[in-house]
Amino acid sequence: MWSIGELAEHAGVTVKTVRFYSDRGLLPEAGRSTGGHRRYGPEAADRLRLIRSLRTLDVPVPDVGRVLDQEDALEDVIAGQLRELGSRMTALRWREAALRLLQECTPEERADRLRLVGGISTPPSTATMVRFWRRWLPARLPARLVTAILEQAVPQPPDDPTPAQVLAFARLHAFTSGPCLGTGPYQPEAHRTDKGYRPAVLYDGLREAYALASADLRARRPPHQGEALDCFVSAHARARGTRDTPAFRRRLGVQLAADPRIDHYWQLVAELTASPSGPAEPTAGATDDWLRTALNTRTAGVAV
Repeated sequence: MWSIGELAEHAGVTVKTVRFYSDRGLLPEAGRSTGGHRRYGPEAADRLRLIRSLRTLDVPVPDVGRVLDQEDALEDVIAGQLRELGSRMTALRWREAALRLLQECTPEERADRLRLVGGISTPPSTATMVRFWRRWLPARLPARLVTAILEQAVPQPPDDPTPAQVLAFARLHAFTSGPCLGTGPYQPEAHRTDKGYRPAVLYDGLREAYALASADLRARRPPHQGEALDCFVSAHARARGTRDTPAFRRRLGVQLAADPRIDHYWQLVAELTASPSGPAEPTAGATDDWLRTALNTRTAGVAV
């Protein structure tokens, strides 16, 4: 049986450290001396070394207790620590890229960029973009459809951003947290359920059309008639309860040209998702542009 001082000496720690872990129940006593002093068995030294190893890895004291008391807790604690560490490292990389952005800009640009960068958290959150789309999308869309649209429309911030990507994200944050664009003249005609449109039918069909057109964009094919355009027009026709005819295509081209657009949003998304190693995945905005161009070229009777 060791005294608290003897245990501290065997483990290579201070008496204060032994008392700290003992008071928190991580280091059970084996008994007490006749004078009421704590006594520990030899196994306490091994337990204390394990505690110190876990604390060296910054494992919180409550999690240390879980590891000591539950045989299968270590794996969960390690996974949690790795997630936390990954988040902290991402935050540091974003902070570094933001500082480089400010370092590399001209003195005239610095105040504006500092304001933009100061508006985002590290690691960055996409919550403002999600709220933006929830305001902009028509009401009463099925939840699974809203989820699918958000997954496609809201870009995930890169873990290791360039200064240009930090600037693009900061501008996206400022744009989507500004005055609400979800009502009034900013809404496309197809969102008007009071005029008989069925937005859920439209967006279901557009998802398929965008997937088909994305393959053409990745292959760098110019806008042309084909399956993607047919799917795109069909989605709009079904949402209006009509058929795909040459006359409908002409009307659709005119209506889409008059609809409000959020091109600035998609331009910033493209800048944010740009990859130094190759072309980024086409945005929904770029895909929609491709399909509209294909529609207008076709209805104008020009060979493509």
